[in-house]
Amino acid sequence: MRKHFDSLIIGGGIIGSSIAFQLAKRGYKVAVLEKGKIAGKASGAAAGILGTQTELTEDGPLFRLACKSRSMYQTLIPELEDLSQLHIGCRNNGTYKVAVDQDQESELKRLIERQVGLGEQAEWLTIEELIEREPSVSRELRGAMFIPKDGQLEANELSLAFAKASVTLGAEVFEFTNVIDFILKDGKALGVKTIMGEILADSVIVASGAWSREVLERTGLTLPIIPVKGECFTVIPEKQLIQGTIFSHGCYIVPKRSGRVLVGATVKANSFDERVTVEGLSSLMEKAQTLLPDIGKAEWDRGWAGVRPQSADGQPFLGEHPDYKGLYIATGHFRNGILLAPVTGVLIADLLEGKTDQPNPFGLARLQSSEKGVLL
Repeated sequence: MRKHFDSLIIGGGIIGSSIAFQLAKRGYKVAVLEKGKIAGKASGAAAGILGTQTELTEDGPLFRLACKSRSMYQTLIPELEDLSQLHIGCRNNGTYKVAVDQDQESELKRLIERQVGLGEQAEWLTIEELIEREPSVSRELRGAMFIPKDGQLEANELSLAFAKASVTLGAEVFEFTNVIDFILKDGKALGVKTIMGEILADSVIVASGAWSREVLERTGLTLPIIPVKGECFTVIPEKQLIQGTIFSHGCYIVPKRSGRVLVGATVKANSFDERVTVEGLSSLMEKAQTLLPDIGKAEWDRGWAGVRPQSADGQPFLGEHPDYKGLYIATGHFRNGILLAPVTGVLIADLLEGKTDQPNPFGLARLQSSEKGVLL
């Protein structure tokens, strides 16, 4: 193993792998250090929804960042598939954000007006129009906000594709390699200590998802990140039930290329527990059948859980450590890690190269310097 790299990335999920891909494209000697298997945690457990307009309802830096990231997939997916020889399974059938009552209908119509005003595409479908497009949805719904650009893909394959593409471009990936500590001197990060020995680098990037807080505490920084458990399951219907993704409060239903239908996701804060529970899955089943009655007749496939990183203010942390030069942080993406992966890789690579001349709304400056870990 090389003992010196241009950049070390701690974490082999989709965020770390996207950063590795972008840096390798720019000629950096990169190593990814993953304590388990690549995409073995939240990245491999995600539903793969590119929910810019579905998940984010207010204009602001995060919404604009998400729009940019979503648009990057058009050229990025063919590039990743070519370099990795993996099929990412992108489907652009849009998302239906459904209303189950009059209040939700009014809320969604206001949201459509705001997003159209921002130049995005969205339209209201009456229940009759929705059923014409998706005959299997419940007749009890009020209608839906249709978002044509919010597609979906295979999250696990995408995560692996980023990693394999980065290796094709010269990066090195080390699975089952736990980082024990950082090598810090005179306000600068010089590398890390691992079970394989010390590894030096010009820059170190922490992209450890929900485990980033634990990793960074070794530097004296308590990052306000909490783990949020989410459970999902898949079923195999006898016939195709839906074309587009169905999204509602507390439940989404995603038709996958294999013919399976994915249902997610529960939300349990402050939990690293990755066990699948009867309580969690039964609540999802009930919600799914309310939206798509025939899903109750589908064959059971499997269930699983993942742990997502949520920041205290709902914004990801993308920037340099407040105390140590050369130590960068990329975490806190919560439910939007798949969506924000492309732009995160570019943003962190640009930060390393000093190419950003605009204020960074996602940087660590929003932490109080006198009391690290408290948001301003």
